[in-house]
Parts: sequence; C-alpha cells; structure tokens
Amino acid sequence: MAWAKILVRGTNWLGDAVMSLPALRAIRRRCPEARVTLLARGWVADLYRREPCADEVLVAPQKRSVLRKQRFDAAILFPNSFGAALEARLAAIPRRIGYDRDRRGFLLTDPIPPPQPGQTPPHERFYYLELLRRAGILDELSPAEPILLHAAAEAHSAGCELFRQMGMEGPVIGIGPGAQNSRAKQWLPDRFVGSALRIQAALGGSVAIFGSVAERDLCQAMAAQVRRAGVQVLSLAGETALAQFVELAAACRVFLANDAGAMHVASALGVPTVAVFGPTDWAATAPAGPLARIVREPVECSPCMLRDCPIDHRCMTRVTAEQVAAAALELVK
Repeated sequence: MAWAKILVRGTNWLGDAVMSLPALRAIRRRCPEARVTLLARGWVADLYRREPCADEVLVAPQKRSVLRKQRFDAAILFPNSFGAALEARLAAIPRRIGYDRDRRGFLLTDPIPPPQPGQTPPHERFYYLELLRRAGILDELSPAEPILLHAAAEAHSAGCELFRQMGMEGPVIGIGPGAQNSRAKQWLPDRFVGSALRIQAALGGSVAIFGSVAERDLCQAMAAQVRRAGVQVLSLAGETALAQFVELAAACRVFLANDAGAMHVASALGVPTVAVFGPTDWAATAPAGPLARIVREPVECSPCMLRDCPIDHRCMTRVTAEQVAAAALELVK
C-alpha cells in the first residue's frame, strides 16, 4: 500500500476494541511506513493508546475541519455504523473502506460485502481481519493466537503498586459483575461473591470489585457481602478510568466476569480469567487471552442474544458458584 496517512475508526465498545487489535496490528505490518491515526470514543481510547501500532489516538467525534486538515489517504472503518462512514466522507478522505452495512454503501469507495455465517472462523477478531482481506490489505487470514495487550508486565507492576497504596493485601481476586448493554448477560451477584469467597479460602488475599458508575450500588452491595464474611474487599465501581482499570486488572491473581469488556481486558492482560456465558455466543466473543476458561450451561435456548430473558434465565441460574471457583482454581495452579 502506498498510503502515507491512514485513519482507522476504532470500535465503540471495550470488548470489541480488544478483539479488533489483531486487525489494527495487521494494518501496521502491512503499512509499516504509514502514519496511523486511530479515532475512537473516549471510553475506549485509552486501550488503543496502549498500542504502539497507532501513532496517534484522537477522541471521537472530531470536527470535520480537524480531520480534513490531516489529509488522510485512506480510512478503514471497524464499526458498521452509518455515522462512521459519513464522518470519513465529510472529512474528504479519498479511500473509505468498510463493510456495506447500515445502508452506508454509497458513502464508501470500497463497500465490502460482510461475511456470511461459516465464511470465516466464528471468533469476532476474524470479522475485522476479513474486512482487511476483502479490501486487499491482507492476503490471507492468520491463525488464531492469544490476544495480549501491549506492555502487560508494566501494567501489572503499576497495578500492584496501586493496590499497595489502597491497602489491599495478598493476591487480589478481581470481579467484573456488570454488562452495560445487557441484563441477560449478568450472572447472579451472590454467586460471584460465593465464587470469590471459595477462591479466597484457597488462596488467601482480598477481593476487588470493578464496574461503571451505573453499577456502583450493585458492586457496593456485593462488597458488603464479602466484608460480612470477614474478607478484605474494595468496591471500585465508578472510581477508575480505563487506564487505571487496566493496571489494576493486570495485578489481579484471577478475574471473574460476564461476557463484557472487563472480561476481554483481563484476559488480554494474561490474567487467569473465568467468564460466565449464557445468552451470548461463546464461540464468537470468547476471551482470547492465554489463560481463560468459559463456564456455561448448554441450555436449549442459548445463545438467544436477547438483552432481557423472557423466561427463567436458566442459562445463567444453572451455573453454580462451585463451578466458577473450581475453574478459577484450576487456572491458577
């Protein structure tokens, strides 16, 4: 590719951002001399900033004039949205590559037909890689390898120091009990607590519970349960920016989560991660780090992909605290 300046429009959700990293790194390998600018929403920008393959990260939205002045040669759009294509078109970027979805094909110079089921491996990382292959940027899809965040060891050291300053002792068991875009993806809070207490009984240490501002009440209630059991605990819901969460998650001995962004981050940091899956497709959005385990009950209605369960939430209620704790302890052996 003879492009000197490339704009990559990053994904809008944290888990998707992790799963798009192989494609972002592939762009750098294919265009080693190009200046790669990544445009992403503020809540995922700090994850992309960790990546040396992006020369610059801008927070979306940017004024049209700012993007025009950059004189990009090409834009590669990871999101499927109409808005992402319109943004690139209004910035007068001469080559605009993205999947032909959301009725936006006329805004793209390269409207790429999206893959149909079975045309690519099921994991979502291949959705972004296939965009590059169909656009002629990649010759072929590379085999699946663990996705790891850059400088995970440095993040681990920084997180250990942060936990020390917070007075957290021993190995820290991390919990991410939320899932911002789906209630059906959330495992029962008391079972997260039960799993953490079983793990703590075996390993010692303390518990850290992570979440968004909207999940603060949930996390504080869970922390109160842990505290009543005589275990040191800290609720950090709404208390950490993404950059700080990455460091603290990296310092956890094990991490328990739903199918959500925190799961993907912890796993990509190389932390032993146990993920509870129910209504979502575990083959498509499984944690892709080197030390991850999925716990699920294969009920007849899963995966349904619904945000709220219309029946009895059996895909999640049948997963026990004992199962998750056992998977975690096996991972940390």
